[in-house]
Order: sequence, then structure tokens, then C-alpha cells
Amino acid sequence: MTTTDAPNPSPPTAPPQARPPLVTRPLMLRFVSVIGASASFYLLLSVVPLYAKESGAGGNGAGATTGALMLATVLGELAAPRFVARFGYRLTLGTGLLLLGAPALALTAFSGIGWITVVCLLRGVGFALTVVAGGALTASLIPAERRGEGLAVVGIVSGVPSLLGLPLGVWLASEVGYTTVGVAAGVCALAAILSIPGLPERETMAGPRIGILDGVRNPALLRPAVLFAVTAVAAGIVVTFLPLAVPSASAELVAVALFVQPAGASVARWVAGRMGDRTGSSRLVVPGLALSAAGMLVTAYTHSAVAVVTGVALFGIGFGVTQNATLTLMYARVPASGYGTVSALWNIAYDAGMGVGAVCFGLLVQQTGYPWGFVCTSALIVLALLPAWRDRPARPDRSAVKSAS
Repeated sequence: MTTTDAPNPSPPTAPPQARPPLVTRPLMLRFVSVIGASASFYLLLSVVPLYAKESGAGGNGAGATTGALMLATVLGELAAPRFVARFGYRLTLGTGLLLLGAPALALTAFSGIGWITVVCLLRGVGFALTVVAGGALTASLIPAERRGEGLAVVGIVSGVPSLLGLPLGVWLASEVGYTTVGVAAGVCALAAILSIPGLPERETMAGPRIGILDGVRNPALLRPAVLFAVTAVAAGIVVTFLPLAVPSASAELVAVALFVQPAGASVARWVAGRMGDRTGSSRLVVPGLALSAAGMLVTAYTHSAVAVVTGVALFGIGFGVTQNATLTLMYARVPASGYGTVSALWNIAYDAGMGVGAVCFGLLVQQTGYPWGFVCTSALIVLALLPAWRDRPARPDRSAVKSAS
């Protein structure tokens, strides 16, 4: 008896391809420098304006310190890609942590606005080197098909120090003085240098070199960077002027508000990363801007504790969504050789926006007062909704579809 009439067995089904691991040992080591730089930066971000004001600089001087920090950061980010190309990621990252930490130790050595500005300038350059070199290195350590989720995880890791650092810095300054906060910020950055020797060196990436000017000339990169910069303007206003906008409230209210804002941003970045990998990051930019505008509008009711906390929470959520969506979108539009440029452009948008917001808002509120200043900030974000809507694709991003499949 033959078996020629027996049905042919079905061809074996290929097992589903396993997703590449997201958190690896190099990425875990990178988390150490992420936490150190972020903690050092955010511990002093809202404290330095207060220290400048108590030193006799007034409201304009308080805004100018944040403006100087952000100006130096932006200039440093413009130069950082060339510094990386010459010296590599590890040396650049280590230099950045050194410049971020050492000046913080000497913040209160003098109280004049000139000295405070010098400290801010040095720390700004240091922060620029850490975010550009570290950001590009981080992107290379994350699988492309899990980039949105991976950047969200990194955002949460960096968000925890900001979540704790902003309110903790203000509280420590009021309880134990500015010197203690400065020393803590310096130690956080300097201790993180110990993790750098274990990081891989990724000096060269596959693909043609993409410079800063190339990125600026490319609308696919420039549009999301500009849209994110609009929300960064509002972020600079919140961290710089919220402690001054509610003078009749207790320090505890400001601390709670400055805790809620980065908390909402951290959670929103993770949710946006998961959604963006499946449906396309560009579809999340409009909702992120809308929530940011609504949050700033509610925050305008500065005499209501509920409104202040609710407003900064809404803004934090919108800001977190916009952060993840724009950065993921920009990385998806360049080869690996362009990661450094994307990191620089996105961080320039972040820091320039914060600096412009701090300086311009200080001038604006002299004429309008804080409540109307927050209303004007909300209106600025609303204006960005139109170009963001036009940039919204009719179909999901191809990169997202590939990632989901």
C-alpha cells in the first residue's frame, strides 16, 4: 500500500521573530550618566533664579540667569557634533559632566549676578555636551523597531531626577540654604563620570554625514523641532517663574506643582512612545500641543492652588507627549550617521525655547502681570496647532508600521 494519496503536510510555520532586548548592559551604564546629568541640572534650575533674586538681581535678573544657561547650552549644542567627531562620545560626555558639576560646587562662593551668570554659562556648555553626545549614543543603543518605547524609557529615567530635583531643590534651598543644593548638584554630575569608561565608543555611524546646517535645511527635521520649541518656551516659563508667580502661596504648593509637572511628562512620554511605535509618532504632536496649551491657560489662575496644580499637570502631560513624538519622528527620518545632528537640533529647540521663554516672559509680565502672561503663552502654543495639523499624515508613518510589524 502506497501513501501517494496522503495529503502533503503543511509547511512549517516560521516562529514569530523575537523582539530585540530593549534594556542592555551598555544602556544601563548610560542610565547612570543620564541620571547624574539630569539631577545636577534640575536641582538648580528653579533655585538659581531664586538665589539671583535674593542677591538683588530682581525679576529680570532671575530670568536672565535661566536665559544665560540656555544660551550657553544652545551654543554648546551647535559645537558639540564637531567635538564628538574629533574626540568621541565618551570624552565629550565626560567633559560635559565635569563642566556641569564643578561650577555648581562654587555657586554660592559669590552672590553677584555676574558670578551667577558665569556659573550658568559654564553649566550650560556642560549640559550641551552631555545631551548631544549622550543622546546620540543612547539612540544607537536602542533597536530601531523599539525606538519610541526605548526613548520613552530613557525619558522616564531622566524624568525621575527632574521629578524629584525641581521641588527638592526649592525645598532644600528654603530649609538648609543654597550652598547645600549647589554641592548636591555638583556631586551628582561628577560622580556619574565613573560610569563612562564602561560605555561603548560609537564615533562613526553608517551613512553620509549630516551637519547642523543640513538638518536646518531639511523641513522634515526642522518642523518637529520648531513645534517642540514652542512647548519648550512654556516649560522655561514654568520652571523659572512659577515660584515667583504664586508669592502668596506656601513653598509646599510650589514644590507640589513642580513635582506634578515632570511626573505627568514622564508618564506621558512612556505612553506616547508605546503608541507611537504602533500608530506613528507624528499623529501625537497635535494632541500634545493641545494639552500643553490647555495646561498653560489653567495655570493662569495663579491665586487658586487647584488651578495651578491642575494646569501644570495638563501641561506636563502635553509636554511629555510632544517630547517623545517629535524626537522619535526626527530619529526615524535620518540614517544612523545623523543621530548626533538630530540630538543637537532637538536639544537646541528644547534649550533655546526654555531660554527665550524665561527672558521674554520676564519682560512681558512687567506689562501684563503673571496671569495674562500665562494666557499669552497658551495662545502661542495654539498658533502652533495649525502647522502641526498640516504636518499630520493621512496614514501612519512607514517607520511606525515597520516597527509594529
